[in-house]
Amino acid sequence: MELDRSHSRELSVARVLTALAQGEMNIEAAMPYSSNYTLLTSIVYEDLHLLAVYKPQRGERPLWDFPRGTLYRREAAAYVVSEALGFHLVPPTVVRDGPYGIGMVQLFIDNDEEVHLFTMLKQGGYEQEIKQLCAFDCLVNNADRKSGHCLQGRDGRLWAIDHGICFHVEPKLRTVLWDFVGEPLPDEVMAAFRVFRQQLDQNDQVAQALSMLLDRAEVKALRRRLNHLLETGRYPPPGPGPHVPWPPV
Repeated sequence: MELDRSHSRELSVARVLTALAQGEMNIEAAMPYSSNYTLLTSIVYEDLHLLAVYKPQRGERPLWDFPRGTLYRREAAAYVVSEALGFHLVPPTVVRDGPYGIGMVQLFIDNDEEVHLFTMLKQGGYEQEIKQLCAFDCLVNNADRKSGHCLQGRDGRLWAIDHGICFHVEPKLRTVLWDFVGEPLPDEVMAAFRVFRQQLDQNDQVAQALSMLLDRAEVKALRRRLNHLLETGRYPPPGPGPHVPWPPV
């Protein structure tokens, strides 16, 4: 299933989110090449039939530098931030109970498996989305932006997935996308960041959602990164290494 950006998008996304949160789940298969349990799941809600990716908390591999059992919430927080910015890069994502317990459930994006970030950079036509993605990763402190974590939907849209190791309080940015270091952030990115800061300041639904998914120190660190990006107005240079994830794809 693909989602458009027209007026109907708001309604369709709302319905998809409801289906992801409330629909009947059935495990179809384990997805290959995943370090954590990643399960392809069918979801039926009323007359809506979806495929989704289900990552239960109990299947998370412990990491030395991230609190245990929090990766699924970070995936959902990345969706909240992407939507709040208006970038719509992350597929609809919810937190819910499933066949293997609490976890994140994300709309499965049917995609061309031969296409990823490197090929989209070479292909061209994704300049705006890729600059938004780079700014988004800087904001959420993405520690694992591999090229293969970017999908090209069957409608040609760029989607970003796998955000389980974001939002650390310490600088952790590891990405294959260092193309814009020192360049000014695009005007639309700066405008989106300003609106996002207002949402956090007003403690609206976005701020409340993030406070339920992240701990207080992580939300404060998110604010610090946001303020720094707004103050400098530029893509930041690499911080403490390593700077590129492995494997890069």
